[in-house]
Amino acid sequence: MARARPKHEGLVQGLTLVTLAAPFLLLIAAFGTSLGFWGASVGYDLLALQVAWALAFVGVVAALAAAVLARRDLKRLGLYVVVALVVSLGTLGAFAWQKARLAEGLPEDVSTNPDDRPGFSDAVAAARGEGGPATAIGPEACPAAQPVMRQVAPQRAYEALQAAGFTARGAFAARADGDRTGFWFGFTHDAVVRIRPGRTDVRVAARDGRSHGGEACRLAGEISRALQTAE
Repeated sequence: MARARPKHEGLVQGLTLVTLAAPFLLLIAAFGTSLGFWGASVGYDLLALQVAWALAFVGVVAALAAAVLARRDLKRLGLYVVVALVVSLGTLGAFAWQKARLAEGLPEDVSTNPDDRPGFSDAVAAARGEGGPATAIGPEACPAAQPVMRQVAPQRAYEALQAAGFTARGAFAARADGDRTGFWFGFTHDAVVRIRPGRTDVRVAARDGRSHGGEACRLAGEISRALQTAE
């Protein structure tokens, strides 16, 4: 005689699938944006930060409902409940952490010399357009971004950009330029290393006006540290 299926098994399975909706949508939004199927205003601002955020709450409710329905037969349905709770709570927790990070993030235009910021090349400026950060900060707000009080060789500046994950676009007598595009949503940060006698400065700025959780500060710090240790 065939063993009877657990009561509510199909419903519990369906609720478990619901908990996967938010992370699945995030993947679609991220790759669709980075591959150019839609812009960041759709993939990131709408699908990721609004729709997937709402689905994360729906997922937690679905997981709790699955736990209630499976409580009388956890031996056979418990795995579904565990998966549903881990996925839903993990997704919501990751969202909460990221939103807090974005809310507290520093402005995404960081320079080691805010009173005399290094300028981007004409080609980079044209690519940036008018959509960059409205506010710029320096070492006071981003202590990791420190100038190098000597004239660094252009090749060392080029290598420092590469060490920080940038695609270096050239090293010249007085500067080196590069850009870095993120994996998930394809957001780009531009960087310039300005070389002068007795001082080398760094500037990193996002190409858009969104908060990225202080990413420009982190990247400027990485370039600065690489320059500090360069011979």
